[in-house]
Amino acid sequence: MRTTLNIDECILFEVMKLTDQKNRSEAIRMALASYLKQQRKNKILALRGKVNIIDNWRALRALEQAE
Repeated sequence: MRTTLNIDECILFEVMKLTDQKNRSEAIRMALASYLKQQRKNKILALRGKVNIIDNWRALRALEQAE
């Protein structure tokens, strides 16, 4: 999808340098993917202490192997 964006050239060149990309589109794509991954992690980490998880993976694994 083509989109026109107004991005400060200094920021764009820094993103290109940090992502080691020579193509602006690929550098932006990598930066956005990294941003989304970090935001997803932050949402999961925000649940720390709020979600009660029962550690029963061994029992589940045994059930899977029994099938």
